[in-house]
Amino acid sequence: MSTLESDKNKGYILSSADDPIMSSISKRKRRAEESLDSIYYDKQPLAHYAPAPFTEELPPSLEPWKRVTREEALSGRVTRPIRVYADGIYDLFHAGHARALMQAKNLFPNTYLIVGVCSDNLTHSMKGYTVLSETERYEALRHCRYIDEIVRDAPWTCTPEFLDEHRVDFVAHDDIPYGAAGTDDVYKDIKAKGMFMATQRTEGISTSDIITRIVRDYDTYVRRNLARGYSAKDLNVSYINEKKFAIQNRVDKVKDKMKKVESKTKQVVRNIEGKSHELIQKWEEKSREFIGNFLEFFGADGTWNTFWRDGTSIIRQALSPPASPNRSPPDSPSSSRSTEGFDGLEGAEGGDPGAGGSGIEFSDSDSEED
Repeated sequence: MSTLESDKNKGYILSSADDPIMSSISKRKRRAEESLDSIYYDKQPLAHYAPAPFTEELPPSLEPWKRVTREEALSGRVTRPIRVYADGIYDLFHAGHARALMQAKNLFPNTYLIVGVCSDNLTHSMKGYTVLSETERYEALRHCRYIDEIVRDAPWTCTPEFLDEHRVDFVAHDDIPYGAAGTDDVYKDIKAKGMFMATQRTEGISTSDIITRIVRDYDTYVRRNLARGYSAKDLNVSYINEKKFAIQNRVDKVKDKMKKVESKTKQVVRNIEGKSHELIQKWEEKSREFIGNFLEFFGADGTWNTFWRDGTSIIRQALSPPASPNRSPPDSPSSSRSTEGFDGLEGAEGGDPGAGGSGIEFSDSDSEED
């Protein structure tokens, strides 16, 4: 059974589980598409471009009609659309109503859906007061895309004469017994004839549930409408309650303003925190870059130390030139001759008879040239 989960803030939402209604409809559609030729299967458009007509607005059908059995309808070999009738009150038309009509529309491969709506007089006498008038309920249903025709002032119990008049093949409704005066189930005879097709209810939403929510939160909705310009007379509210609700509305406005200011303040603080974090990151990046450049210039192997060592070495060499070499350069021919001259001189002075010296004297100019 399809369910709707109740949420106080969000209303009623479809559950996250697989929807059995949509699953069964998809399976029937796939089987129909696989088993039917295109001539027998006329797909319905996803959207209509005009409201569904009332029965009295349609021309009378002159084509012969004969009610089909369930087996014939499900076989897909019936060339005409299968006429399905679904009736109800449809007050405050909601998703539960729409999903029931969707199921009725998809009971057979080619379905013509007729919807009957009970009048105000009949509904008020059999069930109770409605929120919407019959005209409003008719108009709401006309814009449901699953409906092909609407019967106004529908009967509470479907008689054989009514079903024959509207050429109804099957009646669609949920399978819960629907009691009335003199019977425990108004669909009992239709079920006995094999003309009843059961649909599934959407749990968690109904017209009664919606009215219960409005009554439960009465003060909230009264204040809402007062704030929108409705008068206390329009809402059947006393003078004292009107003033009380007006004060509550003003208090709520102040609270809303405070919440907005608080939200903006938090946003400003978050923005400042984000910018400060960004500035800190940039400062860290710049400081790392500065430290790296400093170490590259002043570190042990940095540019400054390398320049200092090289400059100190150059200055030291300039102030302290290297010592002269210990060895004399090789003797040149002129120095050999000078030496021979000195040898001869020494021999003459020593009285060596073999020297053959004749007392030659060297002048200062000769010494300088040597």
